[in-house]
Amino acid sequence: MSSAEINSSSTTIAPLKIGSRDKSVGWYTPTLENITEAQRDLLESYSHIAPNRVIPHILEVRDRAWEIHPYPCIGQLRFIDLAISRSPSYPIVLQRLKEGASLLDLGCCFAQDLRKLVHDGAPSENLWGAELKGDFLELGYDLFRDRETLHAHFMEADIFDTEGPLKQLEGKMDFVEIGLFLHLFDLAGQTKACERIVTLMKPQKGVLILGQQIGSLEAGSIELSSGSKMYKHNVETFEKMWKEVGEKSGTEWKVSASMDTGLGINQEQRTWDDPKSRRLVFEVERTS
Repeated sequence: MSSAEINSSSTTIAPLKIGSRDKSVGWYTPTLENITEAQRDLLESYSHIAPNRVIPHILEVRDRAWEIHPYPCIGQLRFIDLAISRSPSYPIVLQRLKEGASLLDLGCCFAQDLRKLVHDGAPSENLWGAELKGDFLELGYDLFRDRETLHAHFMEADIFDTEGPLKQLEGKMDFVEIGLFLHLFDLAGQTKACERIVTLMKPQKGVLILGQQIGSLEAGSIELSSGSKMYKHNVETFEKMWKEVGEKSGTEWKVSASMDTGLGINQEQRTWDDPKSRRLVFEVERTS
């Protein structure tokens, strides 16, 4: 997106300059006072970055990324958010990966969650990362300093390209993570993306999709100045979408979803956004 004017039925928000490298925008966080214990452990113990260099290193890589793709997720340093480790099923996912299961991080950005899995003992050979912007994959190697040691499989891929690199994974994944990804599309696009994700999963009960995205207390479409639309779910509409996906694909899925004030919403960092925005966290398990 180059710029976006977000309108909803109840709120009109001033034009956004998403795509601008202007660092005065609300989604560019100029400093980083502290990081979590898990983030520090990953960068010190896995990436072997000196303690006094961790935060400067993060900011330096972020500013390089900002010059390439100045998206809100980059400005707000979401690429160090180890979201997968907070998922309720994380211990199960980790154990099964150790036993040979496979996981795809779809829209992986810097693939920070894959690094967390490896640091916690998952074999990197069992991990896949797909990202539309290949620059992010390269920056991930620079951030985590593991170009020579990480054996995860990365690809530059478009979820809607049925003949693209993702085709090789059809029917092979035990787990798919989709973080801050689905909300980029309108409802039809999200449904289509989820149908494609189903084709990447092993055709059996128990395969699991997990992740997070921006949702809303009042679900609905948001029109962008480009003329495209994105859709923010609440729990009910997210469940309804997966029911439709199941009907179209001949499968059934159990949705466990909730909304909270993560992603800076609780700190009122998203001043450009609709005040009804919330983080939607989910796990979607195939039941038949």
